[in-house]
Amino acid sequence: MSVRGIRGAITVEANEKEQILSATLELLKGIVAENQIVPEDISCVFVTVTGDIDDTFPAVAIRQMDGWELVPLMCSLEVPVKGSLARCIRLMILVNTDKSQADIKHVYLRGAQVLRPDLAKA
Repeated sequence: MSVRGIRGAITVEANEKEQILSATLELLKGIVAENQIVPEDISCVFVTVTGDIDDTFPAVAIRQMDGWELVPLMCSLEVPVKGSLARCIRLMILVNTDKSQADIKHVYLRGAQVLRPDLAKA
């Protein structure tokens, strides 16, 4: 078994609590479904947001999911690069798995598909 990183990102239309929480859940559920992972196999989740998202912590949504209460979560600000994608939430999930690096499915939703068009589903 190896530790693998699973990436994902999603954008929100506005810096509003409900949008942030809803988008975070949508992204996490997408990553879980695509990779068939369970909370017990998660080492930790890193959550970053762009500086224009500050109405709530995205981790609040994750913490409310059944089975995710004990998963270590950490929120941070994304590096503020000029011209970078706005209102973006990113996840890096470190998971214990037998899957190869090539078998990991990264998830990019909404406006965040521009970050990795090679990995985003149409």
